[in-house]
Amino acid sequence: MPSLSFFVTCVHISIIFFIACNATEPKISPKFPAIFVFGDSSVDTGNNNYTITGPSGNHLPYGKDFPGHIPTGRFSNGKLAPDFLASMLGIKETVPPFLDPNLSKYDLQTGVNFASSGSGFDNLTTIASRGISMFKQVDLLKKYIVRLKGIVGEKEAKKIISGSLYFTSAGTNDFLIFYDTPTRRFQFNVSGYQDFILNRAQIFYKQLYDLGCRKMMVVGLPPMGCLPIQITLKYPKPINRKCIEHLNADSQSYNLKLVNLLSKLQAVLPGSKFAYADINQRVINMINNPQKYGKLIQPRTCNSKFYVFHMDNLYRVCCPPGFVETSKGCCGTGYVEVGNSCNSLTPTCERDSQYLFFDCIHPSEATNHYISKNIVKQDIPKLL
Repeated sequence: MPSLSFFVTCVHISIIFFIACNATEPKISPKFPAIFVFGDSSVDTGNNNYTITGPSGNHLPYGKDFPGHIPTGRFSNGKLAPDFLASMLGIKETVPPFLDPNLSKYDLQTGVNFASSGSGFDNLTTIASRGISMFKQVDLLKKYIVRLKGIVGEKEAKKIISGSLYFTSAGTNDFLIFYDTPTRRFQFNVSGYQDFILNRAQIFYKQLYDLGCRKMMVVGLPPMGCLPIQITLKYPKPINRKCIEHLNADSQSYNLKLVNLLSKLQAVLPGSKFAYADINQRVINMINNPQKYGKLIQPRTCNSKFYVFHMDNLYRVCCPPGFVETSKGCCGTGYVEVGNSCNSLTPTCERDSQYLFFDCIHPSEATNHYISKNIVKQDIPKLL
């Protein structure tokens, strides 16, 4: 029969394990008065719930790990990067969609989300997806500013607008449609289409600047060739699945051009600050070294094994493993399910925290959390 000391030892180790693997980030003073979000389904926190036509993730299993275990329109099992950023920056826990008719004054004063699933810089993209285009999102910002002035007055509204963080993630839908439909390929080669999108992006950021926005965080393209849906189109059989290198090369070349554009914009727009968030390399790192990542709601100590001494004995304690799947999503087969085909009747993986993607396009909450931590640590300081 095991001795009492054995049980005490196990309890002590369990407590240490729980504390190490479930510690939360310390609260910090807000570095920005508010956060505003523009983009596509990677950052849409629910605006498409209030549109008639746009794609929506307002059904299970989306949201199954969100607080309350409810779908909110977020295309993930839980929170998105803007939610984590708002929390890590001390602003608030989540960023509500602007189209929500029940927004409080506090919601409006601390920032809202204008992003829409299916959006892009190319007008043809939103014609195909029926999302809210990037330029119509600017129109929503104009309406927001009017409402904000009615709450806090013009002087305070101007202060909030100029001091806030503007987070943008867009372009992926443009290139998905470019690759998978022929319309734009009759007009442009890849390089030409990149320049076309960047010209549209330049107009977008100048419009934000003209409205008083000054601190802009811009997310580049992910490695397009590693999206599960793109891998499936290239390799229909579920064997030997791997990233498509020429699509990744296109993403990287676009991002280099984007970095150059942001530098030029900062030089010609007085008082502006642009920071580039390299999601591309971060996702590649997770794919190449999956064991180092995973559910990073845990602290850095959980990326590797650690040891505990108790009663002259050395015990090895390991936190849960990192990602075990990086080439398919957690929903259904993981190869093609997204949106309506990822629904309450679709089976999901047992541990979504070990999946890089939740469906065949969108990252899991664990991925969003890791990327957000890196943005706060490496990219946000460029705006301060």
